[in-house]
Amino acid sequence: MKSSCNGENLCFPTVRTSSSSSSSSLLFNHVGSSLLFQVRGNVYPTGYYNVTMYIGQPARPYFLDLDTGSDLTWLQCDAPCVRCVEAPHPLYRPSNNLVPFEDPICASLHAPGHHNCEDPTQCDYELEYADGGSSLGVLVKDAFAFNYTNGQRLNPRLALGCGYNQVPGTSYHPLDGILGLGKGKSSIVSQLHSQKLIRNVVGHCLSGGGGGFLFFGDDLYDSSRVVWTSMSSDYTKYYSPGVAELFFGGETTGLKNLPVVFDSGSSYTYLNRVTYQTLTSIMKKELSAKSLKEAPEDETLPLCWKGRRPFKNVHDVKKCFRTLALSFTDGKTRTLFELTPEAYLIISNKGNVCLGILNGAEVGLQDLNVIGAISMQDRLVIFDNEKQMIGWMPTNCDQIPKSKAMNT
Repeated sequence: MKSSCNGENLCFPTVRTSSSSSSSSLLFNHVGSSLLFQVRGNVYPTGYYNVTMYIGQPARPYFLDLDTGSDLTWLQCDAPCVRCVEAPHPLYRPSNNLVPFEDPICASLHAPGHHNCEDPTQCDYELEYADGGSSLGVLVKDAFAFNYTNGQRLNPRLALGCGYNQVPGTSYHPLDGILGLGKGKSSIVSQLHSQKLIRNVVGHCLSGGGGGFLFFGDDLYDSSRVVWTSMSSDYTKYYSPGVAELFFGGETTGLKNLPVVFDSGSSYTYLNRVTYQTLTSIMKKELSAKSLKEAPEDETLPLCWKGRRPFKNVHDVKKCFRTLALSFTDGKTRTLFELTPEAYLIISNKGNVCLGILNGAEVGLQDLNVIGAISMQDRLVIFDNEKQMIGWMPTNCDQIPKSKAMNT
C-alpha cells in the first residue's frame, strides 16, 4: 500500500486479522492468456500510480493504488463506514458473502501463532502502513470483471478487504483502495492463479512521463530479452533479489550486503541510514564543484539543488549526476540494476532538481532498501512467482502491448 513522508508512498504493512472463504471457480483454465491494465498516475507531482478495477454485481469502477509491496486488495467500504477518507467513487457496498475464519487466506494475513478467532463466520483484518495510515475491515468475496487479452471475459469471485475504518497517513491522497500484488495467498494474482486462470506472474511498465501498463500472466514479453535474477529465499515476504552492492559512476562505494526489495507502492527509493548518508555525502562533494547549489528552501524532498535558472526536466541537469547501480549475485552470475539520473531525480514545481532517494530509517524501514517506482520507470519489471525470478528490461512504457481487450 501507499505510505510515506514528503509525498512518497511506502507499502509495508504489518497485519493483524481474524477469515475467508474458498469458493471454487467454474471458469475454464485459460493459463497462457494474460490480463492487461492501463496504468495512470506518476511519481511527481501525483505521487502514485493506479489502475481501474471493476468489482461487484453489477460491476462498478474503483481506482486502486498499484502495490507490489503488500498482498491484500481492499476497498473503502460502506458496511457501514465508521471512518472513511475522500474517494473518487462512491463507497463499495459488499454482498453478504463473508470470508470465514478458517479460510487459508485469513490465516495468511497473520503471523504464525497470531491467528485468533473472535467470530468463526468472518475474517477481520487490520493493516498498518509505514506512514501511520491504516485500514480496518472484514474480508468478503465478490465478482471481479476482467477481459483476457484474447478478448474473452471472466468474472472470478475473489477475496478482498471491506475497509470500514481508515486512518489517513502522512502521504494521504484520495483513493478507493489498494491493489495488493504481493506474493501472499491473499493477493489478486495468487488467487487468480489458484483458480487456474493465469500464470502466477505479475509485471508493470511505469512511464517516466506518467501512465503505463500492468499485466498478470506471462505471454506479453519476450523472456529471452529480459535480465533475470533469482528471488531471495531469505526475504520471502517481499519481491527481493537478496542483497546488493552499491556502485556510483561505475565504481564501488564499498557498501555491500544491502537487503533490497522492489515495491511499486513506494513512489521513491529508500536506502538504509548508513548507505543514504554515504551516498549523499559523495554526491554533495561531487556537486560542490559544479554549478548547482543546495536549495533547502525547497521542501519538495529532503535534498534539492538549484541551478542558474530553473530546470524544465531531468535532461537539463542529468550530466551533473552519475549512474548508480545495484549489483546482485545469483550463484555465479552477477546482475546489475542500473539507476540513471532519470531513475532517481525529479524536477520540483520550483524548477529545482531533487533527489528521489530517501533515508529509509526515517520511515521505519531499518536496514531494508526499497527500489521504488521512480527507479522502475521506463522499464518492464516482471515478478515470476512460478520460476521465482525477477526480471527487467528497458521499455517504452507509453506503448501499451496490442491486444484484443485491455482492462481500463
